[in-house]
Amino acid sequence: MAKYFDEEWPKEEEILRIGLEQSRRNKADRFPTAEERWPRAGEVIKKKMKRVFIIGNGESRKGFDLQKLRQFGTIYGCNAIYREFMPDVITAVDHGIMHEIYHAGVADKIPTYLRDWTKVPAMAYEQMILGGMDKIEAEKHLNEVLVANERGNAKEFVMHGSTLSGIVDMIKRNGEKFKKQIQNSTIKVSWISENDKSYSLTDVMDGKDHGWACGASAGYVAIHREQPDEVYLIGHDLYSTTDKVNNLFKSTKHYVSKENGPTPAINWIRQWYTLADWNPNIKFIKINRFNDGRDKVNGPIDEWKGRKNMIYADYSTLDNLA
Repeated sequence: MAKYFDEEWPKEEEILRIGLEQSRRNKADRFPTAEERWPRAGEVIKKKMKRVFIIGNGESRKGFDLQKLRQFGTIYGCNAIYREFMPDVITAVDHGIMHEIYHAGVADKIPTYLRDWTKVPAMAYEQMILGGMDKIEAEKHLNEVLVANERGNAKEFVMHGSTLSGIVDMIKRNGEKFKKQIQNSTIKVSWISENDKSYSLTDVMDGKDHGWACGASAGYVAIHREQPDEVYLIGHDLYSTTDKVNNLFKSTKHYVSKENGPTPAINWIRQWYTLADWNPNIKFIKINRFNDGRDKVNGPIDEWKGRKNMIYADYSTLDNLA
């Protein structure tokens, strides 16, 4: 210590250290300035709009670049959409396309919600396949009617379709004629991978599947997962502008022929209405190609009249989301 007159004083370095410590305490304890407490003049703090996009496979969306939606929200896709575009989440409800999706490895990449998707321990496989049949007899027919992915070291599987014993019985009673009609999709098995992200729809529907079509089921899953402010219905044409089925994947595997007539729209209409009714604070926006009422695809839905949170827009709306 340096000595001045009869008192001892700290050295210069010690004085500097004490001063710095006091300065730091003052800075931490000080009351925030007005600029820190309030936004600058004209500056507005906005709540970010949370959006989800439910992509159907109606032909109105043909040519639209779905990729540009990623920056604006989460994309939920239906059925075979993965063949041309990988959404953030996918949903399917028909057994054929469900197992196609799983065999393609989609559930290794993104959350995948499927109907009646019950995972069974691998040890039960033989018993479920054989169903009491003689093993040698069963193996004569199994390759004709079974579609499955590689088993590997899977500990679980999911199975849908007819029983092998029932198929064999039909072959015996109806001979080669029935045998030729069998497609390799009668029994469907998916062995569950290590990277599995698949779920049953009942996992998000309070243990009870509503039996809805894929579009509204995807909407239900999206609302459960995201709690969005806006739900955009893209490619949900509901009707057809011709006397033929309206679907981008018609005449492909697991889809009806392009020569089929339109699918009745009433169930889809009622399911979306119910979802909107259950969620009155969420805005449901049906995107139409033209939105000018020129036909049923591009006009308002009669059954949705009076439902204030169900509105319509055209594709230009999607170009201006920013």
